[in-house]
Amino acid sequence: MTKYIKQTRILVAVDCIIFGFDGFNLKLLLIKRGFEPEKNKWSLMGGFVQSDEKPEDAASRVLKQLTGLKNVYMEQLLVFGEPERDPIERTVSITYFALIDIKKYEKQLSDDYRAEWFQLDRIPQLIFDHDKMVQHAKNRLRYKAALHPILFELLPEKFTIPQIMTLYEQVYDVQLDKRNFTRKLRSTGLLIKQLDKDKENSKKGAFYYKLDKTTYKEKFTKFLNFVSNPEY
Repeated sequence: MTKYIKQTRILVAVDCIIFGFDGFNLKLLLIKRGFEPEKNKWSLMGGFVQSDEKPEDAASRVLKQLTGLKNVYMEQLLVFGEPERDPIERTVSITYFALIDIKKYEKQLSDDYRAEWFQLDRIPQLIFDHDKMVQHAKNRLRYKAALHPILFELLPEKFTIPQIMTLYEQVYDVQLDKRNFTRKLRSTGLLIKQLDKDKENSKKGAFYYKLDKTTYKEKFTKFLNFVSNPEY
């Protein structure tokens, strides 16, 4: 027997929820869909899993096609499989979210897909069930960021404490106490203070920091609760 008999073929796709941070705002990368159905409407970046690849390899391929990136932080989320989610053919979609530093890679975005970054509070209506995918990814990001220091994946090599605080505030949609947040952050041992300052965004200037990558790897699986009682 070479095929299962009396079984309907189902397409398998991947959709990537790509979060980025530009130093001021947390954003989502969207594309204009280039074919029917829903042509020219806003969409997540996705594609079909080929017969010779694993879903995670398909997600990496899709991400590389759009951004030129390899080996970025990526994590599998839910499977979306409502029978009528795609009006053309029965398609099951496996979702992934990725985290990137916008300024580092914004010039690498492929023009083929008409990609644009949107602030999370200004996301347009998306095709199919992509709005649900984004909401689930936001909830997952909140959950993971409360347990692990994954938000550092969104930061440039050198960053300031105000930048990190802004990022956490936007992920959780809260206002944080600067003194308490700074104390918690410094106590992690994740930061290496630099001699130079960012003088563009304040008169006094804020010292730059770098991530201690050795400590980051050691503490990645340890609880780092920067936000008290976060809502997911």
